[in-house]
Amino acid sequence: MSAPLVSVVIPAYNHERFIGPAMDSVLGQTLGDLELIIVDDGSTDDTAAVIKGYDDPRVSYTWQENRDAFNTINRGMGMARGEFVAILNSDDIYTPDRLEVLVNHARETGADCIISDVIPISDDGDEFTDPDFGWNQWHQRNRAFYFEQDDLYAGFLQGNLMVTTSNLFMTREAQQKVGEFCSLRYLHDYDYIFRMMLAHPGGVHYLDDRKLLYYRIHSGNTLGEAAIKGREQDLAVIRQYMLEKLPEESRPYAAAGSDRLRALENELHEVRAELARLREPGQAVPRGNTLSRLARKVLPAPLLDRARALKNRLH
Repeated sequence: MSAPLVSVVIPAYNHERFIGPAMDSVLGQTLGDLELIIVDDGSTDDTAAVIKGYDDPRVSYTWQENRDAFNTINRGMGMARGEFVAILNSDDIYTPDRLEVLVNHARETGADCIISDVIPISDDGDEFTDPDFGWNQWHQRNRAFYFEQDDLYAGFLQGNLMVTTSNLFMTREAQQKVGEFCSLRYLHDYDYIFRMMLAHPGGVHYLDDRKLLYYRIHSGNTLGEAAIKGREQDLAVIRQYMLEKLPEESRPYAAAGSDRLRALENELHEVRAELARLREPGQAVPRGNTLSRLARKVLPAPLLDRARALKNRLH
């Protein structure tokens, strides 16, 4: 059996409502030379029944005990035979021409990995078009910073322009060089794209003018343990890959400065909270300056601002 041009990996978990549209968006691509590898991460709903209802030789289905998304994706990528490897979460949707556009771009430019812009949608498939919608504001801030800096790595330090694992499209050679996803539960995609950029300088392309993926934003309360864990992992990933971009001799200073800034932000938060408790309601709490001149010299201002913004979100 000849190898397909593109291998699409879907990690599926309890998405009986969404897995059908996700599969349809792959099998209905304008580029048909593909295989669809679905790894079911121990779903307990009717996800398996929906998948097994498809009669298409391009589809393969594997079930496993629940092991989290990063392990599921790694297993699927290990089964891929195509020249290119793409990932699609089981609740997201490709535009009909996504794979054709990305394959053509890779062949024309030699890109190792390509991401596009995305379209945010609701559980019901409605697009979030309101510019004041929180996710849209977040994404547009990240894009504005990227355009201002004209540097993809700096753009990713500001925010995850890829948005989701579903946006990954890469040559199998590049995927094998970077290796497996790490065990970060919430930010394995963020870590992976940094590793891809480091392994292939200039080889990661962002099609910022093409929206080739529908990204599902689920309703519900976003506050909770996951919100805290995600931001803690965000801090760790940014710190790690900020240091990776600096000359080796500068890294100890940058690490010390960034860690001190985090400690100072914690102290500042504690002092403000205590002052607010002691003062009468409605009285302003004075704000302090936590950035030393030394730290300003060690770290670029955009990275300091990003660290402070993350710390404020955690509080």
